[in-house]
Amino acid sequence: MNEDGDRLLVQRCREGDRRAFEALVGQYEKPVFNAALRMLRNPEDARDVTQTVFLKAFEHLADYDPKYRFYSWIYRIALNESINVINDRKRLEPIAGDEMDDRRGADDDLESEQLGRRVQAALMAIKPEYRAVVVLKHFLDMSYEDIGQILELPEKTVKSRLFTARQLLRDALQTSGIL
Repeated sequence: MNEDGDRLLVQRCREGDRRAFEALVGQYEKPVFNAALRMLRNPEDARDVTQTVFLKAFEHLADYDPKYRFYSWIYRIALNESINVINDRKRLEPIAGDEMDDRRGADDDLESEQLGRRVQAALMAIKPEYRAVVVLKHFLDMSYEDIGQILELPEKTVKSRLFTARQLLRDALQTSGIL
């Protein structure tokens, strides 16, 4: 993700070049989808959010401030849209694959799969604002500075939320007998 290239593409978009916007979509569609999927755990919802993100980005491209990174701006839209979907649900949906798998495999594979499901369930049980920092830090490997830009939070607040999120996850995992 090249900042100068992004700025040039945004400028071309503002001048009416639709191919420039197609290039931005091509570059950021997969990362936006992955961020939404990590937040929502539902591929269909993540696809809907991805479409909404790019529609909103196109509609509000004039509002984008080039002194900030484009990917921070687009991720912020993606996370906000994901949180909106979560809030609209008013309840957590079961994670796909939560039911027991009847397949027989190696014990290690089965244990690893069950552990993964429990960790994912614990992640989905925490509030979206905490889940967002975990997803950005541990799944998308972003720096505290980048997370702060995306969430429009001071770096200190990002670290605090991440600390709290880790505590909440630890508590949930202890409750479920994993730790």
